[in-house]
Amino acid sequence: MTGASVLFDAPGPVARRRSLISSIIGAVVILAGLAWVVLTLAAPRGDLPGYFDPSRWEPLTEPLVWQRILTVGVWGTLSAALTASVLAIILGIIFSLLRSARTSWIRVPTAVVIEFVRGMPVLLMMLFILLVLNTGTFWAVVAALTLYNGVLIGEALRAGLVSLPRGQREAGLSLGMRPMQSKMLVEFPQAFRQMLPIIIAQLVVLLKDTSLGYIVGYVELLRVTMNQLATFYGNYYLFSFFVVALVLYLIMNLSLSWFARWVARRTASKSGRPVLNPDDEDQAILMATAVADARQSETGHG
Repeated sequence: MTGASVLFDAPGPVARRRSLISSIIGAVVILAGLAWVVLTLAAPRGDLPGYFDPSRWEPLTEPLVWQRILTVGVWGTLSAALTASVLAIILGIIFSLLRSARTSWIRVPTAVVIEFVRGMPVLLMMLFILLVLNTGTFWAVVAALTLYNGVLIGEALRAGLVSLPRGQREAGLSLGMRPMQSKMLVEFPQAFRQMLPIIIAQLVVLLKDTSLGYIVGYVELLRVTMNQLATFYGNYYLFSFFVVALVLYLIMNLSLSWFARWVARRTASKSGRPVLNPDDEDQAILMATAVADARQSETGHG
């Protein structure tokens, strides 16, 4: 009996035919929608040509425009994302250790801080840090992204620690290690490796959230293309700069997402665990917690 047939019966000829028909209808609807979007964008706007007219793309033939986009816009996005990513991972490690502490006077306040940060919008944190602490736009963006993503990475790592077999901790203690040594040298490396695809996926979210820096005045890709260059050349070229920003964001985010899926497959093949979906960190946290609960129940019944 295969894993698929455990959950549901294999579809018969009628079900397969209906599935094929619905797939064809869905594909036709999607193609029709795309064709409508293309024709709408290509249609003239009164006395102005459509968005695909070559005259609307003339600024992109200038090397200085691309130099501005890449060296200021893309670099501004990547520099904030890279700095916040490193700090968020460090903060996540700290939160995971504090959240999994045995003493309640450490664990409970950490849980309160985590829930508070998770419930606050990232943009609100950026504005608060910028206006109250007067850190400058770069560090306002980096600090807000570090706090928000750090607590999420910390929860993922904590779930990875909880899901490990109890024998891992006992093995470390049997070698003469102290509880903290066992956690740092034996348990934590395994949890980090297990949750690495989810951590990378959260960094994809972090990279996309750098666009919120546009609101607080940070010069990144969105501000360079949709504000500075569009203002300089005029709204006539606004759609062209929008497409450029969209394509560059897709290249960066899809590359990091592909890397997350590759890491997920590699870690799953080495550990023998099911492949976690790197596009949904909640799934991984719930799966790790479910594994931990199952092991605890088995231990209790044993």
